[in-house]
Amino acid sequence: MRAAPGFTLIELAVALLVVTLMVAGMALPLAAQVQLRRQDETRRLLEDSRDALMGFVAANGRLPCPATAQSGGLESFAPSGSPANGDCETFYGGFLPAATLGLAPLDSEGFLRDAWLTPRNRVRYAVFGGGSAINGVANPLTRTNGLQAATLPALGNAAHFLFICSSGAQATASGCPAASQLTRRAAFVVFSAGPNAASDPPPASDEARNLDGDIVFVHREASTAPGVEFDDVLLWTPIHLVVNRLLAAGRLP
Repeated sequence: MRAAPGFTLIELAVALLVVTLMVAGMALPLAAQVQLRRQDETRRLLEDSRDALMGFVAANGRLPCPATAQSGGLESFAPSGSPANGDCETFYGGFLPAATLGLAPLDSEGFLRDAWLTPRNRVRYAVFGGGSAINGVANPLTRTNGLQAATLPALGNAAHFLFICSSGAQATASGCPAASQLTRRAAFVVFSAGPNAASDPPPASDEARNLDGDIVFVHREASTAPGVEFDDVLLWTPIHLVVNRLLAAGRLP
C-alpha cells in the first residue's frame, strides 16, 4: 500500500507563516477600531458632562468649582471660598466634580473616567475665574448669581474668558495669537487626556498646554507624528450659551 499523502514540515511552516501574517494584518485595523470606539465613547461622555454642567447652572445660578485630587469628586472651594464668593481651590487645573453633578459610573474615589479608564484618565474641567472680575464682580461664573451681578452688557464687553487655540506654539499663559484662536470666550471646558494619559506629555507640547493650569487650552486634530503627538479630546461651551441657559431658567437678567 502506498502511504497517504501528507504535509511536509516545510509546507506546515509556510502555512503557519501565512496564518501569522494574516492575523497580524487584521490586528492593526482591529486596534484602530477599538481606539476610535473609545474616542467616540469619550466624546459622548464629555457631552453628557457638559449637559450636566449646564443643568447645574440652571439650578444654582452658577457653575461648580472643579474638583481636586483630594476632594472625592466634589467641587472644591478655597479655604475662605464658598458659593457666595465663588472662590475655587483651583480654576484651571482640576477635575470634573462628577459626584457633585450626580454623574455615574464613578471610580472608587468619586471621579468620572473616560473610556480608557486608567486613574490618569479622569475627566478634567476648567472654568473661568481665578479672581478675574467683570464689572467689579470677582469669579462671576462660580459665584451664586454672579453673572446676574456682573450684568449682561458687561459680560458682552468682557475682553476674554478662556482661550481655545488651534496650536500652543505661540501661546502664553494669558492668550494666543488671533490666527490660532478658535475662541476667547469659552466659559468652561471639559476634556480627556486621551489614550496616552498614563505618560507625562513633553514640556511645551500642546498636550502639556492643557495641563499647565492657566486660561489657555489647545484643541486640534489628533496626531501620532513624532514631536507633535496629540490625542486630547476637548469640548468647550461659550459664555453666551451659559447666559442663554440662565435666561431660559429665569435667573437673568
